[in-house]
Amino acid sequence: MVNKPTQVDMISRLNRNLGLLQAGAVVTIDVSTPAGQKGKFRTTFIGYLPKNYVLIQIPDASKLGNFGKYIYQGAKVTVRGLIEGREGAVVAFVSEIRQTLQIPSRLLVLDFPKQVTLQKLRTSIRIDTEIIAKVKVKEEYWTGIITDLSVSGCQLQIVNGEELILLNEDVIELTIEDEQAENTKLEAKVCNSKQLSNGISFGLEFSGASLDAVTGLLHESLDTKTE
Repeated sequence: MVNKPTQVDMISRLNRNLGLLQAGAVVTIDVSTPAGQKGKFRTTFIGYLPKNYVLIQIPDASKLGNFGKYIYQGAKVTVRGLIEGREGAVVAFVSEIRQTLQIPSRLLVLDFPKQVTLQKLRTSIRIDTEIIAKVKVKEEYWTGIITDLSVSGCQLQIVNGEELILLNEDVIELTIEDEQAENTKLEAKVCNSKQLSNGISFGLEFSGASLDAVTGLLHESLDTKTE
């Protein structure tokens, strides 16, 4: 009798956290090989039936490559998704593949997770990174490195960019290419600049329209550091 309210509360919390993901939301799934190699693939969250299962669309075979053979009944996957309307919030859970479906669509049927975490990445969190980015300034393209990253902004270094002139409030576009998924595009404005011995460094502030993309990039960077 004493345990029943606890179980109800736990199930209610799982449903509440998982329910923050809307049908059609973009999620990232981690697929692991027996040797421990991990692949990250973007796909679509379909929905769930409380206490029963979760439905995720299987990523395109062309993107999965050799990882496709590790998507089978009994394999474990990690699912992460951004939450609309919550700044810097990510839902994540680990589940086991119950079965795969080919009709009416290629779907993963996952066991209902025993734990669903809700992680809020605050704007004060800033991590060191080495992310290669293609930088569009007006009609010119430069190659840069994002040396640190937060939800609100980043530090961008452009080697041999001494001739590049950007003023505060100038808007630029960053593209992070991803062979396994769609490229990530970010819009940012210049806040400050600093000349370096081998180039120039800019402090950037992301636009509100880039929030979801930035949060996903930050979360993936945190995952890489903890693996």
